[in-house]
Amino acid sequence: RAECRGYAAYETMIDETELDAVVVCTPPVTHEEISLHFLKKKIHVLCEKPLAVSVHSARRMLDQAQQEDVLLTMASKFRHVVDVTSAKSFITSGILGEIILFENAFTSRVDMSMRWNSQPEISGGGVLIDNGTHSVDLMRYFLGPLADVQVVEGKRSQGLKVEETVQVSVKSVAGVMGSIDLSWSINKELDSYINVYGSHGTICVGWQESKYRQSSSRDWVMFGKGYDKVQAFSSQLDNFSRAINGDESLRVTAADALASVEVIEAAYTSLHQNRWTPVGGDLVHIIGRPTDAHCAVETRSLGR
Repeated sequence: RAECRGYAAYETMIDETELDAVVVCTPPVTHEEISLHFLKKKIHVLCEKPLAVSVHSARRMLDQAQQEDVLLTMASKFRHVVDVTSAKSFITSGILGEIILFENAFTSRVDMSMRWNSQPEISGGGVLIDNGTHSVDLMRYFLGPLADVQVVEGKRSQGLKVEETVQVSVKSVAGVMGSIDLSWSINKELDSYINVYGSHGTICVGWQESKYRQSSSRDWVMFGKGYDKVQAFSSQLDNFSRAINGDESLRVTAADALASVEVIEAAYTSLHQNRWTPVGGDLVHIIGRPTDAHCAVETRSLGR
């Protein structure tokens, strides 16, 4: 294990330590304030998802990074899963033909009643901003820019102040349909968390194994070894480090991170207004708190 010194406040750390880069793992409402503090000191930042709880906050972070000529990226572990990157390569090769439908599900029965993720003044929202940020980033990774989104909320069986279960429908700019199931209250017991359907075949990215099948064949072709969280996190940090050294490009760019915030903000507008909502349009900011509200949060024990 790495022997790292602990600090009661990030300001103390930056005053007492020579830093090249930081990883911000505090709750979402603190991301802008903390990240800007480091960016202004010309320190590269890898910020946990979601990058921010509003598009305005995310843009301020991107503008500061560009002004200081430092890297800003968002932690999005699934982009670093080997099976996910392999699936993207297979799809890019054309073996599935024209992509028609993308499906994703992150559902797991978890008691969120005592967790900060379900406190909107800290998290910015519920399962939609928490797990949904992974979902929309994955969908953009496979399909490109997203155009419109519609969200329907299910029952709140845990009595939370935020959404526990939602279904998200998405249309990409290229016209591909997408669906996302998110829940803290049910487990759909699915073997795969990504299914992509094309005119010539199907690919499934699973928790234990992944596979694809072309329409011309009766047999599934297995690939990969499933989801490896440690590998994903390690690859994410390695990519960040190598990008700082100029050895490779960021797998999740600052523009990617901003785009995910735009989709989630559109999703909350859709949820509250019960309509299809364009991504990046004139949005009503409803992500659990007013855009410019401030929340006193002690940073000492907020890592995740």
